[in-house]
Amino acid sequence: MIQNDIELLTRGVEEIIPFDEFTQKLERSQKEQKPLIVKAGFDPTAPDIHLGHAVLLRKMKHFQDMGHTVVFLIGDFTGMIGDPSGRSVTRKPLTREQVLENAETYKRQVFKILDEKKTKVMFNSAWCAPMTFSDVLSLTAKYNVARMLERDDFDKRYKSGVPITILEFLYPLVQGYDSVALKADIELGGTDQKFNLLVGRDLQREYGQEPQVIMTVPLLVGLDGVQKMSKSLNNYVGINEPPREIFGKIMSISDELMFLYFELATDVPRTEVESYRKGMQDGSVHPRDVKVKLAREICSQFHGIDAAKTAEAEFNKIFVQKDLPDEIQEYLIPEEETHNGKIWLVKLLTLSGLATSNGDARRLIKGGGVYLDGAKITSEDHEITLPLEAILKVGKRRFLKIRG
Repeated sequence: MIQNDIELLTRGVEEIIPFDEFTQKLERSQKEQKPLIVKAGFDPTAPDIHLGHAVLLRKMKHFQDMGHTVVFLIGDFTGMIGDPSGRSVTRKPLTREQVLENAETYKRQVFKILDEKKTKVMFNSAWCAPMTFSDVLSLTAKYNVARMLERDDFDKRYKSGVPITILEFLYPLVQGYDSVALKADIELGGTDQKFNLLVGRDLQREYGQEPQVIMTVPLLVGLDGVQKMSKSLNNYVGINEPPREIFGKIMSISDELMFLYFELATDVPRTEVESYRKGMQDGSVHPRDVKVKLAREICSQFHGIDAAKTAEAEFNKIFVQKDLPDEIQEYLIPEEETHNGKIWLVKLLTLSGLATSNGDARRLIKGGGVYLDGAKITSEDHEITLPLEAILKVGKRRFLKIRG
């Protein structure tokens, strides 16, 4: 049964183009009880989904819960071209093997948010791969270079003399053709995808279809409160991360940022969120209590309410009561890595996975983030004398019981 909630569908959305067509489609679908085809495309270029991706996935779930048909489109074909959106240089394409490996990882994660039984997972190679060269030429004839150069990143590169390949021009055309192949009614995407989504509208007209409505969602700001959430910037919350990690990361954000997270990453009613904001302003509500509600809400989305409550209790134990977590992974120091009954702490951090490299380990020590049995280690040359059984702590949330 189709039952639309426009307030929820428009929550946290940057743009709806055009809005009048959007409301008309919703009214018609509800009147005729005919679900809309809602499409969102994902190029499998990175295998880990974080809270920034979840903003779009959650909007798909809103449509899904209201009875519409959601298509999770994996751009296995376009992934081998490489999306130039926001790029100042040509993006290196992925191999077929890399694309398929990443696609499988995506599929395992998205159903933490979407209903697997109600989601259509499709690959655009299904209609792109069989296209003949004649078909491709026919597609290119439906769009012109002047329109393509209206795209901001292409325009900047063209004016500055940075090369743009014809292959990159094909990317928005292929993405737009996906909407034709699926007969999409609505396409969702990040604000950086606006140009590509509009190409889909234009191509649908060219192919005699009713053009799709496009909805763009903001790019979620990362934990640093400055740049968009990105794994490469290490300011992300991965939806597959352990509950304690998700809870702790959300608790680390600024008071100002948490209201954006309430808006984009939860379904907590706006009236309730506004009451938190007013309470913080008049001093009747402590910011930490509001942040706990946010952390619990986000954590429970991916791990369930019981895991969220456990993560909250453990967070309080470590940071409020200054105690150790109930479960700490143990690491046995390999004898062959020791020398004269000692091991260099930098090497131990790297071997145990608490640091990604010796350089990373040095930075952690220099930054004052490494503790051995509660004592801060300040020397990068520090050596641990064995035998020893101790608790090694890195940062605020990572603990390891070392033995050797």
